Amino acid sequence: MTDVQELLLSRIRDVADYPEPGVMFKDITPLLADPAAFTALTDALAEIVVTTGATKVVGLEARGFILGAPVAVRAGVGFIPVRKAGKLPGATLSQAYDLEYGSAEIEVHAEDLNAGDRVLVVDDVLATGGTAEASLQLIRRAGAQVAGLAVLMELGFLGGRARLEPALGGAPLQALLVV
Repeated sequence: MTDVQELLLSRIRDVADYPEPGVMFKDITPLLADPAAFTALTDALAEIVVTTGATKVVGLEARGFILGAPVAVRAGVGFIPVRKAGKLPGATLSQAYDLEYGSAEIEVHAEDLNAGDRVLVVDDVLATGGTAEASLQLIRRAGAQVAGLAVLMELGFLGGRARLEPALGGAPLQALLVV
């Protein structure tokens, strides 16, 4: 494990039985509160932006906004929020996806992505991969290319990586930590 990985992991707090009994929640707020750890995280993700040749970063609501915006600034590229349905004021493209119980929908402003863009999706956690998969579909529907997906933490036991392999179409999935 690298020094950066050790630093990041040391600042993630386990919260038992949240949001429901039996779940071990990975709380990243102590990492965000530590300027050295947050800077290390931002730098590591910005390096992925550069190595993938991304021209824009998409951040997934809500913690993907917190991580993606400073990463985009550090890498010198644009930032695009992908939001829950009904939260963006302009013309949008939307993508529905299935959840364990029911479905959800995400949206992006239609004019924010175009055919010349290579987009890296940034989020805090890869769990089952449903939201990430929907974001990849949305990026392609907007006419842009998927440069990859970068996350702080992958919950390997939930199988999100296997679900995303077809949707990534050969683009890389990079997790700074796998738990």
